[in-house]
Amino acid sequence: MEPRRSLRWPILLGVVLIGSILALGVGWVLVSIAAALGSKNRNENAAFYWAILGVGVALLVLVLVGVIIYLALTLKAIALSQRQSNFIDSVTHELKSPLASLKLYLQTLTRRPVPPEQQADFHRFMLKDVERLDTLIDHLLDAAKTLQRRARPGTDATDVEPVLERACEAAVHRYGVPPESVRLEVVGVGVGVAGAPASGGPLRVCGREADVEIVFRNLVDNAVKYSLPAPAVEVTASALPRGKVLVRVADNGPGIPIAERQNVFQRFVRLGSELERSTPGTGLGLFLVHAIVKQLRGRVVAKGRLPQKGTVMEVELPAAP
Repeated sequence: MEPRRSLRWPILLGVVLIGSILALGVGWVLVSIAAALGSKNRNENAAFYWAILGVGVALLVLVLVGVIIYLALTLKAIALSQRQSNFIDSVTHELKSPLASLKLYLQTLTRRPVPPEQQADFHRFMLKDVERLDTLIDHLLDAAKTLQRRARPGTDATDVEPVLERACEAAVHRYGVPPESVRLEVVGVGVGVAGAPASGGPLRVCGREADVEIVFRNLVDNAVKYSLPAPAVEVTASALPRGKVLVRVADNGPGIPIAERQNVFQRFVRLGSELERSTPGTGLGLFLVHAIVKQLRGRVVAKGRLPQKGTVMEVELPAAP
């Protein structure tokens, strides 16, 4: 549906511009005729002359505005084409690298005897490759489902702390980093932190648990992935006074340039060149985060982690009763 929608407006705008140019040409011919006749009967043709002149000026302005809009749509289409090209390159790399690794390990196991210790290493490496493929498929499926449906905020409520705990544990397990690399702190509605009772109860947000988990799983996973080999990720959640829940995911990675902090939430966008990039990914993670948070009537922003280097992702979601 995306290609059809992107082509519909340029085609319609092109037809309108062609019609406007034809009408403008006919109008100027009529104006010229009226001007020639006006020299003989100036009083009778003055109103007609000014009417045609006004229509011509309006059509000229319409053509200029249409050209500007057409140029903007063309630039948007070019940018989308570039992002799709990056997406194809990244998906191809994400598929080929683990498949080549699995093929190499399986060929080694079948062609010659392998010591038990080395077999255990091979099995561990192959499991990581399978998990990498599984993550890629999950991202593609999540993106397809997110585009096809609309979330209904307010119909479900989700506890934030268990979701964040699972997201942190999954990232630690996937990248094999020490558990203390990801620190989680949840401040309840009343007074309290993670592991201690809060007087106001746990933090709850409006939205399906599956949607909320996709958001924070991608944010924590990105924070750890781009902070390797020594990540120091801080995840905090707290209640805001205006009926919102704020979750901050701070990492110690290279950071995102200010000019790119809004673009990273677009589909297929990844910083740098696919041919020079060493970090796996498809450019869909932050797009999913932004799309789902928007459906849940929240907001997500990317900030710098001052005074140290890194990125802070802030997510605000409506608090559930």
